[in-house]
Order: sequence, then C-alpha cells, then structure tokens
Amino acid sequence: MSPRISPVAEPYPTSTAELIHRMAVPGRPTLALFTTLARNTALADAAHRMGSYQLSRRLSLGLRDREIVIDRTCVRLGCAYEWGVHVAHFAARAALTDDQARSLVAGGSSDPCWTSERDRVLIDLVDALCRHYDIADALWARASADLDDGQILDALALCGWYHAVCFIATATRLQSEPGAARWSDVLQSDPS
Repeated sequence: MSPRISPVAEPYPTSTAELIHRMAVPGRPTLALFTTLARNTALADAAHRMGSYQLSRRLSLGLRDREIVIDRTCVRLGCAYEWGVHVAHFAARAALTDDQARSLVAGGSSDPCWTSERDRVLIDLVDALCRHYDIADALWARASADLDDGQILDALALCGWYHAVCFIATATRLQSEPGAARWSDVLQSDPS
C-alpha cells in the first residue's frame, strides 16, 4: 500500500528544512511521520512542540509509564507504524520485558507479567479511554492511589495525543520504518 500523502524528500524545501532538522533524532533517519507532517508546516511545528513535551523529562510520567501508555494506545488504535517505532527505540530503556510487550499487543492488565499496580492502572486507563472515551469512578480511584493529579492529566493527554498521531500514521498509510518492531515478531516470540 502506498502512502496517501508523499513525504517531503531531500533536498528539503528551504521553508521546511529547519523544521525537519528540529524534529529528527540526531544520528537516525528522519521518520516518515515527520516528513509527511512537513506537508503542513504549521501543523508539523505544533506537533513537534507537543511531541517534544510528551517525550521529555518535563512530562510528569517516567519513561516506563509513558511507553506503556503510548504502546497500548497504538495497539488499541491498530497503529503498527507508531507502535513499532516506540517499541524499537524505547521498550528496552523502559524495562519492558518480552512478555510485557506481547501483553500490550494481545493481552491485558491482568496478565501475570504485570506485577505493578501502577502498570496495570495505566493499561486500564488507556483501555477505558479507547473504549469508552471516559474513566469510570472505580478506575479513577485506582489511578488516584498511584498517580498524582498532574500525572493523571499527563496520562490522559498522552493517550489523546497518540490518538492523533495514530490517526495520521494510519490514514496516510505510512509504511513501517526500517528497524521498527512488528506485532508478528512480538507475538511469535511467545514461549508457550
């Protein structure tokens, strides 16, 4: 399947070169998501600012929390592109085990690999938001026991932001990035 919007290609137009440079991770090829967004430089600039916050240390959630929310959101929205980028670049640093990566794709918070209530709560928050677009009172109480108000707000916004990212990646038919993780690889590594 071909992308519906062709990413800008090098040499980049002068008006977008600096923006793409800011969006790119040094030492890595520029993601197709970024070069596709560059077709609308105002949107790309806004996305870069929001993404920079969501992936920074300013986010009140730690790396592990952040990646659980992002990975589960991508799975719930069927976005293999963005999930693959995040698992390839962050899963090991977030200390997500193979069983946990597999559970995020094809399991749930009750899987035995999730021993932390905080991890389970984050998974359940994403599932509730993706299914019901809301958080039931009982789940809110569980979340409030493990997360402060700022962390809950960041988790909600992170899930919402990655809805937008997934919509863009999926609807524009972005192709998997070289070296990105694939759901089939994670599911095939099941030891059972």
